[in-house]
Formats: sequence, C-alpha cells, structure tokens
Amino acid sequence: MVTHVERTFAAAPEPPITSVFVGGGTPSLLPGPQLVRILDAIPRVPGAEVTVEANPDTVTGELIDAWVAGGVNRLSLGVQSMVPHVLEALGRTHDPANVERSVALARAGGLDDINLDLIYGSVGERLEDWETTIDRALALEPSHVSAYGLTVEAGTPLAADPVRHPDDDDQADKYLLVTERLAEAGLEWYEISNWARPGHQCRHNQLYWEQGDYLAFGAAAHGHRDGVRWWNLRTPERYIEAIRSGARAEAGREVLDADTRRQELLQLALRTAAGVEASALPVGRDESLDGLVEQHGTRVTLTVPGRLLANEVALRLT
Repeated sequence: MVTHVERTFAAAPEPPITSVFVGGGTPSLLPGPQLVRILDAIPRVPGAEVTVEANPDTVTGELIDAWVAGGVNRLSLGVQSMVPHVLEALGRTHDPANVERSVALARAGGLDDINLDLIYGSVGERLEDWETTIDRALALEPSHVSAYGLTVEAGTPLAADPVRHPDDDDQADKYLLVTERLAEAGLEWYEISNWARPGHQCRHNQLYWEQGDYLAFGAAAHGHRDGVRWWNLRTPERYIEAIRSGARAEAGREVLDADTRRQELLQLALRTAAGVEASALPVGRDESLDGLVEQHGTRVTLTVPGRLLANEVALRLT
C-alpha cells in the first residue's frame, strides 16, 4: 500500500496537508480500523480531500462505514473494464457486477464522490466492448472518470509478449469515443485522461500537474519538494525492514534544475484544460500545430486531435 500526502508548503512551521491519497496495490484489503489509524496520524486541513483506492471485489459496507468515520471522502474504484473477457486479458479477477455493488454500498454509507478508473486498448477488446464499459460506467453516475490507454511498461509480462501490445489506431478510436460520451454525460475534460462533474476534479492529481509538493509513505512511493524528487524502496519487505531498523527507506532521488522544472511544468500544463500561456508557442507560424492547439485569450490548449499527439506537441513547445 502506498500513501501519498499532498500539502501546500507555503505556511510555516507546519504546512497544512491538503489531500491524502491511499493507493497502490489494494488498500481495501486492509481492515478498516487499521487504515483509519493511519489517517488519524496525518494532520489535515478542514475539508482536505482523502481518497482511498479499492478493488470492487473487496468493498464491504463495514469498510465504507469505517472509512467515512475516519475522514475518507472520495473513493476510486479500479474498474478497468465492465466486460469479463477484457478483464481476463488484463489479468484482473474482479466481477463487473461488484462494481455496481461497490458504488451502491459507497452511496448508502454517505460516500458520494466516486471515481471509476477505466483502461482501454487490451488485446481482444473490440470497440463494442469499450462502448459497453463506458455505458455501464456512466449508468452508475460517477462524479469522476479516469480513462487510460493501456501502456507497455518495461520488465512486465506484457512487455515480453508483443502479441498483446496495444494498437495506436485502436486506442485513438477508443479515446475519441470516451471523450464524446463523457462530454455528452456532463463530465468535463480537465486533463488528458481525466473527466469530472463540476467541482469534482481530483485536487490530489492537480497538485501533481502543477508541480506541487507531496510526501510519500510506503513501498515504491514517490515524493517531491522544492524541485527534489525521491522514491522509496520498491518491495514491501525491504521497506518494512528499513523502517524497523531505523534505516532510510529512500531508494534514490534527483534534483531538478530550473530549466528542467520549467520544461516539465509546461509539459504537464499542456495536458490540462488550463493549457499554457500563448507565449509558449514557437515564434512565427508553425503549420505543424494547425488543428492540434487552439487559443483562448492568452492561453493555448490542446484540441481533441491534439490530445492524441500531446507528446509531439510538447516537444515542439520545448
């Protein structure tokens, strides 16, 4: 389990913690009272956003009651797909019916701010399958949806099996479909892979995209403060042993210079609906950006086709 604690570092000596995100692995396997003990140890500002990730198969009414009593006010369900054969291809074991059950339990327990995490582009997933997932997800009336294209990470079983690698054109078609359908349902795009109903944008993630500062607790967690980025030991066994022995649990760190921070901030901002200042555009006409960006006053944002080529646009701006 990884716990990220986000805070605003403007105040001193004890900066207020503005959001907490308990994720990585399956935090919902932890008994409710134990997770609440962790949250109780984190001093937070009133109204702080507190998110817990959950596997739909592990959610119970007792867990929801414990979380809500402990200050959890946002649930993020790892849905991925609502089609069984697609879940199997992704290596997921949960039952789509349990997604609906989990949402009902959350709402019955007073937890209404619900994100559904979706993944598209796995082998064997037809466009109709993806449409079914979108339809069944929207039927649950979530306040937030994250939709990510399947990516190939080095060192994973997926990376070692080229037959299962996603197809770029297929993923583009599915991104265009989810963009259209979520907009029709009243969810506003605010970052390339994230949509929300008004007032329900994820504050935790927004701090990432704004290069905010955050602390990290748990195996493989990442933290950032004032241009210094660090990451913890990857395996739980090594992390726990380091904590027990009083050793540093940090596995490594990097110091970002001013130019690197500026470029990263531009690339992150470009992914959001806020966009970047028009001055970031190349001087003179760059026809390669036609149709990929649009200007609104002093800001420039990606068009929908531009979101499909965000990395290429960012390279031209940097």
